[in-house]
Amino acid sequence: MAACLLAMGNTGLWAQAIQPPLQNVAQLSASGSVEVQQDLLSIMMSTSRDGSDAATVQNQLKAALDAALLEAKKSAQPGLMDVRTGNFSLYPRYNKDGKISGWQGRTELVLEGKDFQRITSTAGKIQTLTLGNVGFALSREQRAQVEGQAQAQAIESFKAKATEVSRSFGFSSFTLREVAINANDQGPIRPRMMAMEAKAADSSPIPVEAGKSMVLVNVSGSVQMK
Repeated sequence: MAACLLAMGNTGLWAQAIQPPLQNVAQLSASGSVEVQQDLLSIMMSTSRDGSDAATVQNQLKAALDAALLEAKKSAQPGLMDVRTGNFSLYPRYNKDGKISGWQGRTELVLEGKDFQRITSTAGKIQTLTLGNVGFALSREQRAQVEGQAQAQAIESFKAKATEVSRSFGFSSFTLREVAINANDQGPIRPRMMAMEAKAADSSPIPVEAGKSMVLVNVSGSVQMK
């Protein structure tokens, strides 16, 4: 029985080894792209504290963050302006002898959403934190919509290229063997660093201007020319 199974296994391997190579198969790739206005704004605000006592520094940071949250939540609305805390860190400062000489801490607050006016006005009203950076991106809904458009372009381009290549080689048609579709955003969040020590002097909106993103979809695969 073992000998029979071994023989059958060898026969299968031999059959695989003698399979003829693929013929009349073309490897192709195509792409589609759509440029779109970035519709998501993210503003990070922060503050730092320094002192000899860890508890004091922590309480100062907490008070600054609580005041900022209280102001931000007045205008918060899902999708239009979401409010979330960022990093909250507290770490020791050492002297030249390696001993703790004090404590440093930092806390962050992030305002993010599609309502630029609401976000910038809120950031201007927060007095206990300073402006960290401003970034723009595409929202998930905007990216999904635009990816669909770019994907349709890429697929049509792939089909047209497959038809052209097949005819160029003397074939009248083709069938799809395999395909891979990949999408990426050519315009990631572009942070704009602001002066960390410059506190908002009034409640006027912070001036911002969004850029554009290029959403690119690549289609690659192989076709059997007939």
